[in-house]
Amino acid sequence: MARPPVVKLMDYGKFKYEAAQKEREARRNQSQTVIKEMRLRLKIDPHDYETKKGHVVRFLKGGDKVKITVMFRGREQSRPEMGYRLLQRLAGDVSDLGVVESNPKQDGRNMVMVIAPHRNQAAQQDRTAERKKARATEAEDAAPLAPQAPPKPAPMDPVEADQA
Repeated sequence: MARPPVVKLMDYGKFKYEAAQKEREARRNQSQTVIKEMRLRLKIDPHDYETKKGHVVRFLKGGDKVKITVMFRGREQSRPEMGYRLLQRLAGDVSDLGVVESNPKQDGRNMVMVIAPHRNQAAQQDRTAERKKARATEAEDAAPLAPQAPPKPAPMDPVEADQA
């Protein structure tokens, strides 16, 4: 017999099935890129800005990209540098969670910027979630099957018995 074998007889249906299973498993392990959008106005109130920033932080922690749009109306269009400053401020506020993927650019009446989460952060969150699942299954496996009797009360000291 030749080494390595020249011809290998196989079941073609089984081969196709296994190839489809491998492809399905590879697709399951892929991560889908989701882009969330946050719209701001140029004259945004400080509290509204903090609220919008909180949403951006939540999206980045979830591992999603965030597209931030500053909308200009009327005479605001003649001051694009103010929109640029607003976007840079937001990028600075969330710099610990994400990195600017595309710098602010004017697009008609809107100025757009995209912030992506740090790569290592998303991978770290996936690992911590897997560890939690593993711990939960270990705890379920280690749990006793028979119900345990409640612990007996400690004997009272004779002095305490007289006081009670």
